[in-house]
Amino acid sequence: MFIKIHKSYRNVVAICDSELMGKRFEEGKFQLDVKENFYKGDKVSEDEAIEKMQFMLREDATFNIVGQKSVNTAIKAEIISEDSIREIAGIPFAMILG
Repeated sequence: MFIKIHKSYRNVVAICDSELMGKRFEEGKFQLDVKENFYKGDKVSEDEAIEKMQFMLREDATFNIVGQKSVNTAIKAEIISEDSIREIAGIPFAMILG
């Protein structure tokens, strides 16, 4: 999976499954666009992702998480819960605004 941290007044953490990179998913009027310029950062293992997510949560970051593996990792890191997950075209995602 990839993690990219966008630095701003409040950091934005973009996390996605590597196989979804560059793809676009649509369902009705909703779309999920996994753009490289937003999501493609460091390729990390699950353990590295958990560590980074937990650190960034303590830093009061916001999160954009896309893909089954990334969502499951965020659940393990206790960043999100099952009820915060949505789907577009069968692809799970979560947005946490802290």
